[in-house]
Amino acid sequence: MSMESLYAKESAGMYDVCTRREGPQGQLPLTDEMLRMSPSGNIFGMTINAGMGWNPDDLAGGDVLIISTQGGIRRDDGTTVAVGLHNGHFELGGLMRSAAEELKAEGYVPHAAFVTDPCDGRCQGTVGMFDSLPYRNDAAMVMRRLMRSLPTRRAVIGVATCDKGLPAMMMALAGMHDTPVILIPGGATLSPIDSEDLGTVQTLGVRYANDEVTLDYARRTGCSSCASPGGGCQFLGTAGTSQVVGEGLGLTLTHAALAPSGEEIWREIGRASARAVMELAARGITAQDILTDKAIENAMAVHAAFGGSTNLLLHLPAIAHAAGCHIPTVADWSRINQEVPRLVSVLPIGPVNYPTVFAFMAGGVPEVMLHLRKRGLLHEDVLTVTGTTLGENLDWWENSERRRRLRRHLEEIEGISPDEVIFTPDEAKRRDIGSTVTFPTGNIAPEGSVVKSTAIDPSVIGADKVFRHTGKVKTFVSEKAAIAALKEPGRIVAGDIMIVMGGGPKGTGMEETYQLTSALKTLPFGKHVSLITDARFSGVSTGACFGHVGPEALSGGPIGKLRDGDVVEIIVDTVHLEGSLNFIGSEEHPLSYEDGARVLAQRPMHEGVGPDADLPADTRLWAALQEVSGGTWRGNVYDVERIISVLEAGKKALYREIDD
Repeated sequence: MSMESLYAKESAGMYDVCTRREGPQGQLPLTDEMLRMSPSGNIFGMTINAGMGWNPDDLAGGDVLIISTQGGIRRDDGTTVAVGLHNGHFELGGLMRSAAEELKAEGYVPHAAFVTDPCDGRCQGTVGMFDSLPYRNDAAMVMRRLMRSLPTRRAVIGVATCDKGLPAMMMALAGMHDTPVILIPGGATLSPIDSEDLGTVQTLGVRYANDEVTLDYARRTGCSSCASPGGGCQFLGTAGTSQVVGEGLGLTLTHAALAPSGEEIWREIGRASARAVMELAARGITAQDILTDKAIENAMAVHAAFGGSTNLLLHLPAIAHAAGCHIPTVADWSRINQEVPRLVSVLPIGPVNYPTVFAFMAGGVPEVMLHLRKRGLLHEDVLTVTGTTLGENLDWWENSERRRRLRRHLEEIEGISPDEVIFTPDEAKRRDIGSTVTFPTGNIAPEGSVVKSTAIDPSVIGADKVFRHTGKVKTFVSEKAAIAALKEPGRIVAGDIMIVMGGGPKGTGMEETYQLTSALKTLPFGKHVSLITDARFSGVSTGACFGHVGPEALSGGPIGKLRDGDVVEIIVDTVHLEGSLNFIGSEEHPLSYEDGARVLAQRPMHEGVGPDADLPADTRLWAALQEVSGGTWRGNVYDVERIISVLEAGKKALYREIDD
């Protein structure tokens, strides 16, 4: 285009340019001591705050940073100018405004900062997924840098909603040990009256390819599944699970997770959170007072009771690492999942697939906690962001008007009993609802793997509550190749075991493979197909799907040495939460587990396994740094001391080589 055409829509008066203007009138609330003793940056901060329109007389009230993952642009009337990367962060400005107005009314000076986040749903099956998990680490670092860049901060409020932005925010807040902090979760997307949920709608492509839905149905359903422009998806995926874990940590207000996006009760959580953080600041209660080893265990118990996403096995250890707490091990996860019953009936694993906002109406996290404390499964003495203990908060909740009215609303307006959404432990046992996760090992996964055992279809589990699958494998060196096979009728059939290798941190940045798991859930033969991969899964994933296999293929893991036609045996005890993944030879030449391990050790890597050609250089760097920090089972963190020690050892080795 010519410059003439680019500037063709010049507005009237645009050349009436003002180059000088009176600055803000008034006086900064400076004192003799401030001028003599304060850093120049503190005084300059007041100057620029006045320049942004803040009343100079009100600049000494105390600075509070509100940091959010907000994305998109909306006009003052709420209409959309630019969409965000996902709906979860699109309405967060409303929560920020509610909190800011409350702070301003109390004489504080709120500051707003933004570090937006990607959408795992939007990135499914694309190279965008290679940046998803690494983003979490990078975002947490940027958020902490912004928090520290307000040296006069009295407190920090984090506002976030979805899969990676919310864990990143919790990591960032956890790392601010000496600062009063609070998390405002962004709530849940409202469910459509007559359409599919946001998990199921992601399977339209594979269902269409297998003649399960029509083109017209796909068009209409794909348009109507988001019933509100904000909030995390309507299922208990990683976004929803991260919200309930945040509340389990004591990092959010009691009964804040999974609130209906955009509703007045959602906005009130923003205002109440501002009031809470001001009280924390006044009392000197900081992040390290709240985030303790006991708080981490409470969050793990809440995760188990909700039947949450396996991605929190990556995120909660990372939060613990940032807080300086004990990092949960596989043994810790196993113990808690053996002790804690699953009590919540929501998407995607039911037994009835209610949207997550119904869990909020039924009482949410505190309702679940009431059941857990009766069994002695909580540390009630931990301090929370309310400034009171968890036990005190639960005492309030049990007899609160809020609890009574919301549970009644669910029953009278929606026609659903709250006790059908959140079960008592006895009712959960009567309905035979299994515990959440199992960590199978074996000669394919010597360092471990994870399966959401409660999400395996009950019809393929034996009467003894053990899932068994022995079958030939079909191997794939990319998720793209695997999903193409599922879209080709007859390529994958009942009884197959799909092996997707090269999907770990070194291969794809540990991509999420929801395309595969959602397809297997919706295809009629899918429950009879198992999936084993060194990649990870979406929180909404279900079925006999085994991820996080370690070591990953590109670290020499045995999963990268399997071949088409190999026979693999899978066993998962869904009661005792024990399991195994083993190569047992071929139909013609069966092997013991030990002999199978020896054969795999002697085999070369599967042809074609390697880093994806589109793997970004910065993701390769992330993969290297997290590997020396302990890898997947320590949360894919950056352990600075470990990284420095490896670098120092490398430098010494290089110097010796040069000297020689």
